[in-house]
Amino acid sequence: MSTKKILIFDDDTTILEVITIIFEENGYQVEISETSHDILEKVAQFQPDVILMDNWIPKIGGVEATKLLKSHEEFKSIPVIYVTANNDIVRLAQEAQADDFVAKPFNLDDLEDKVAKYLKD
Repeated sequence: MSTKKILIFDDDTTILEVITIIFEENGYQVEISETSHDILEKVAQFQPDVILMDNWIPKIGGVEATKLLKSHEEFKSIPVIYVTANNDIVRLAQEAQADDFVAKPFNLDDLEDKVAKYLKD
């Protein structure tokens, strides 16, 4: 089985560090970004199997970044899990065309389960 790749967009370095450690310990290859304006370049370069997207991310924000990704034929099938502390996370995830969502603060087991759901071979 090839190593599954996760691309994480979040401007909170603590969250990035924790999530990276957890997923790398579970055998995933993790790439992180604190901005989303170059999402297409990052996705093209890294070719992730799943993307975790924060709502409040500098430059263009999670909704616009996800919409941009989903509007490209080459990338629209990559699952995007929206991760945010907003009260209206369901609406935001739908507006962004995300495949799923996890509310912050999240339980790490829940996040791992959600990612695993989209990485089944």
